Amino acid sequence: MQGRHSLENSEPPLSFSEALALDEARVKSLNSKLIKNNQTAARESGHLVDPEAVTVPLNPGVPIGVLNYYTKVGLGTPPSFYPVVIDTGSSFSWIQCEPCEVYCHPQVGSHFDPSSSTTYKSLSCDTSQCSSLREATLNSPHCSSSNTCMYVTSYGDKSYSKGYLGQDSLSLTASSEPALADFVFGCGQDNEGLFGQSAGLFGLARNELSMFSQLSTKYGKAFSYCLPTTDGQTGSGGFPSIGTTTSTTYKFTPMLTDSRFPGLYFLKLSAITVSGKPLNVPSSEYNVPTFIDSGRVISRLAVPIYTALREEMVQIISSKYQMTRAYSPFDACFEGSLESISTIVPLVQLIFQTGGELNLAPRNMLTKVSEGTTCLAFASNSNMAIIGNHQQQTFDILYDISNSRIGFAAGGCS
Repeated sequence: MQGRHSLENSEPPLSFSEALALDEARVKSLNSKLIKNNQTAARESGHLVDPEAVTVPLNPGVPIGVLNYYTKVGLGTPPSFYPVVIDTGSSFSWIQCEPCEVYCHPQVGSHFDPSSSTTYKSLSCDTSQCSSLREATLNSPHCSSSNTCMYVTSYGDKSYSKGYLGQDSLSLTASSEPALADFVFGCGQDNEGLFGQSAGLFGLARNELSMFSQLSTKYGKAFSYCLPTTDGQTGSGGFPSIGTTTSTTYKFTPMLTDSRFPGLYFLKLSAITVSGKPLNVPSSEYNVPTFIDSGRVISRLAVPIYTALREEMVQIISSKYQMTRAYSPFDACFEGSLESISTIVPLVQLIFQTGGELNLAPRNMLTKVSEGTTCLAFASNSNMAIIGNHQQQTFDILYDISNSRIGFAAGGCS
């Protein structure tokens, strides 16, 4: 059983290179699933959150050892709050629970203790929620000797959580009534892998067991977020907001689906421009499955598109800064600080179907990998493209499930 931990006395956080290796492993796992599945089978408007929506702070995960983002959620009656990673690419939510029968990784704060909540209940194997685990986790549920439903959720880097399926009150703010009285989640008893010092992971994918889907019955089928920069210098006011919206400044692109990955949010990348000039690649090269994911750090592009973008950026940056050795998964790295190289990086646009776009600033294009070494923050991928969280930073991104569209607005973290 693990004791209490704080940011001051917890184990050292994951290094940048280890976190990138984790990101790469998850992408390779996704590629493997895609290959296996293949073998077996604009309008501009504005943002106004509906009064029924709920908005909470969203923080960079670097202080707790992850390159993703976390918020604090309350569980139980009375509620206790825990830092959990928020992930649009995950369909299941779980948290580390006492008595940690096998293993709980060190986390910030204490574990959730079901016995201290007057409203917690375990779910039996004959419930519909237990039956839904197969689709949500891609693993079949099991039954304990007392007929309690047991889940297993695993990730591409071989991290996993195992435990009991439970139900309790979910609070998103300390000053209001619980957001959901019967929130279904995993009460983790064996949680091993690279989760940093978070208390668990809460999913925002489209599966019925994700946190978003469960909250949508109350707040509507839409959510948005802004991911702040990890250095805290620009756009520090990150947030996720669950609830319906009316339009203001978003530029929209259709939200697509892929039957092989029904929970993920797909969209169509139509073009990439550098200084307003499209990359010199045939439009057909963009015809690969592309999804947007807050849980993947670095964007991956189809090989021909990445190669063209890399050539353009190397030509511009190497005119003033010398290239240096690769830093996996990055293969375009330069001798120079992020701040200095940023001064010569032009505007890069990711343009989506029907006019949705991300106008990438230098902070979205580059990443500091060590003192004095800066890399182009993209990588190539052969089977699908991914819009990762580094490129999403500071944008307000709306997932409007009711109208099957994704919206982008600049300057979201204010």
